[in-house]
Amino acid sequence: MSKKEVLLTYEGLKKLEKELEYLKGEKRKEIAERIKQALAFGDISENSEYDEAKNEQAQNEIRIVQLENMLKNARIIDEDEVDTKVVNLGTKVKVVELDSEEEFVFQIVGSTEADPTQSRISNESPVGKALLGHKVGDTVDVEVPGGKIRYKIVDINK
Repeated sequence: MSKKEVLLTYEGLKKLEKELEYLKGEKRKEIAERIKQALAFGDISENSEYDEAKNEQAQNEIRIVQLENMLKNARIIDEDEVDTKVVNLGTKVKVVELDSEEEFVFQIVGSTEADPTQSRISNESPVGKALLGHKVGDTVDVEVPGGKIRYKIVDINK
C-alpha cells in the first residue's frame, strides 16, 4: 500500500473512523450471517448466495484495509491554524464566476473528502489547485475540460 499522506478535516477523520467501525462490526456480522445461511442450502459449488456473500466479504475486507491505511497516513487539518488570508486547505472560498456572475462557495479539502455535490472540492482538482494561494480580490483562470473559467475571489473563511 502507498504511504501517501491523506489530508483530512476533523469531520472527515470522524466519518472514516465511523465507517471503519461499522465495517469491522455490524457489516462483518451481517456478511457472516449471510454466509451461514447460504451454507445451510447445501452444495456450495453451485450456490450463488454463498458466492455473493463471499465476494461481499472480500470487498468489505479490502475497504477495511484501505480505511486503516488512510487513517494511519492521515494528517489532520487544524482549523485553528488555517490562514484565511489566502485560499488554503480547510478554507471556504466564495467566488464569482465572471462570465455568468454566479456565486459559488467551495471548501478546499483533501482528495479523500472531496464531494462536489456538497461543494467540497479537492486541493488536487483543477479548481482547487488554481484557487490555492490566492487572496480576496484575485481573479483566477481555471482550465477545465470544457474550457476556461474565470473566478474572482470574494471571501475566504473557515
